[in-house]
Order: sequence, then structure tokens, then C-alpha cells
Amino acid sequence: MNARPLVIGLDLSLTCTGVAGEGWVDYIRPKTLRGHPRLNLLVDEVTSFIKKADLVVIEGPSFGGGVKHRHEDLAGLRVMVRHACWRRGVPYAIVPPSCRALYAAGKGSASKGLVRDEIATRYGIELDGVARYDMADAYALLAMGLHHSGHPLAPVPDENLRGLDGCQWPEEGLAA
Repeated sequence: MNARPLVIGLDLSLTCTGVAGEGWVDYIRPKTLRGHPRLNLLVDEVTSFIKKADLVVIEGPSFGGGVKHRHEDLAGLRVMVRHACWRRGVPYAIVPPSCRALYAAGKGSASKGLVRDEIATRYGIELDGVARYDMADAYALLAMGLHHSGHPLAPVPDENLRGLDGCQWPEEGLAA
């Protein structure tokens, strides 16, 4: 079997972006920045994590309530991060939030708390603090990318595997 690829999971947010790699999690909080300075900081920080990645797995847009006033900046952040990947020749996948929840917790509408609990149970990654849900989502995305590439981190129930089907995986690169 080939060596496990370097996969990075990103739960992009304007206020608290979750980042994960195998066995670790982190987050980026721009705190008081707004507008272009915030976008610049987020893209620069994300780029520092993805520059050597073999695959980046990004959570796609959520069309639920609560972010309408920030929709344009958040959409811009997603495009800017995808462009940063493209510029570096790093393939990326887009995962709808419901697919991430289905893969992690067996239900597309699983709560953030349930996803965090499942990440702790399945992978031994205990998450607390202000960014716990963002980091849990990022870890689920990382696990999905590794599973898709043929290197699952842990056994996943068959029902949860359906979450891999609704994603936009890169056409070239790490497909199993």
C-alpha cells in the first residue's frame, strides 16, 4: 500500500476556521478584523497549513440561516482558498455539510455536538473550547479525504460511508 497522503480538512468560517490533519487540530480566529484584512489573514493562515498537502477537503456552503449578512465574504473566502489550492497545484474536494455530518455521525442532520462526540469516539480526538465544533468538522473532512483516497483512519459504519458519495472529489489525484 502507498504511503498515506497528507490531507488537510478545512471548516472555513469568517469567525473561527477549523483546520485538521492526521492526529492534530487547530483553528484560526481573526477576532477583531473585518473585511479585506480578515480575508487576507484567513487565506494566509490557511495557506500555511495547505502548502505541502496532497489533498485539501473543504466544507461547502451551508444554506441554512444565520449567515445571510456575511454570505458574500464567506463565499469569497471559499473561492480564495480554492484559488490558493489551485495556485499551488493542490487538489481539493468540496463536501456539503450534510455529507460531513452523515460520514461522521450517521445522519446528515446530526448536530455539531454529536459530530464532535463521534470524532472523539472514533478517532480519539477530544475537542473542547471555543473552536471545538469547527475543529471536529475539520477532522471529519480530513477523515473523509483519507477514506476517499483509500487510507481510512478508522472503520466507519456502512451507512456513514454514503456521505462520501455526495462530495465533489477532484478528478485527478487521490481517488481510490
